Amino acid sequence: MNKIAIDAVLGRIEESTGQDANPRISAIVYRMVRDLFYMIDDLDIQPEEFWAGLNYLAEAGRTGELGLIAPGLGFDHFLDLRMDDAEARAGVSGGTPRTIEGPLYVAGAPVAQGEARLDDGTDEGEVLVMEGRVLDGAGRPLPNATVEVWHANSMGNYSYFDTTQSAFNLRRSIVTDSEGRYRFRSIVPVGYSVPPGGATDRLLKQLDRHGTRPAHIHFFVSAPGHRKLTTQINIDGDPYLWDDFAFATREGLVPPVTRVEDAAAMKALGVDKPFSLIQFSFTLHADTANAPQAEVARQRALVTA
Repeated sequence: MNKIAIDAVLGRIEESTGQDANPRISAIVYRMVRDLFYMIDDLDIQPEEFWAGLNYLAEAGRTGELGLIAPGLGFDHFLDLRMDDAEARAGVSGGTPRTIEGPLYVAGAPVAQGEARLDDGTDEGEVLVMEGRVLDGAGRPLPNATVEVWHANSMGNYSYFDTTQSAFNLRRSIVTDSEGRYRFRSIVPVGYSVPPGGATDRLLKQLDRHGTRPAHIHFFVSAPGHRKLTTQINIDGDPYLWDDFAFATREGLVPPVTRVEDAAAMKALGVDKPFSLIQFSFTLHADTANAPQAEVARQRALVTA
């Protein structure tokens, strides 16, 4: 079709909009329809291909895989980069880099003061201790900051979504002490892959791509008067460290992992074998009226007592 004919169809669709339509939703819908019309025409997409694509998205919605497809196609990372750019234009820069939240957060994790043990003791993976501080932009400690942490087990699975794990296994909210310090004991996570044969896996295979993430630990970090940080650290040495299918690895978020073999340190932790230690501090930006909202509203799992 020529441009005049396509624009005529688009014009009829837009003219059908009622006077009480939501202007923001209307603008987004009609821009999406316009771009898709031109894509269909430019790529000569056939009716069978269109309906196959629609059915694919419906299946991905039913199986809950849209939350994997979005980061796998770079949308989550792109939104992070747009937020970085908006903050920079508002004069907010530096600090701990943000990176994607992912689809596996669960609200309502138990709250601990200063330090916590994340694992329930059933996973025989390597013991991990991670500690550090939450700081403001001037490097001053932030007491009573909240460090929400969640990660996969040694099989690459997350509690709640993996019903074989205990409630809130490898999930906690830790409130920093008077010196802004947090500390937790857990097990070293491993990376995970998208469900084999699922919607995400089939799409990535059509693109000759893998669907594996490196081992990582997620965080929400917040403090009164400061912008909430969504980030994650990756476990150094993972073979997929810089080949994350979700494009989430960023400079500054790969802290060194130290192997602790000191007998006194092992005894103090109550373990009889060496463990891994990660030291990492988070730097938060102060609230500013010029910067975009840091708290992202989206659907998340919630467990209540």
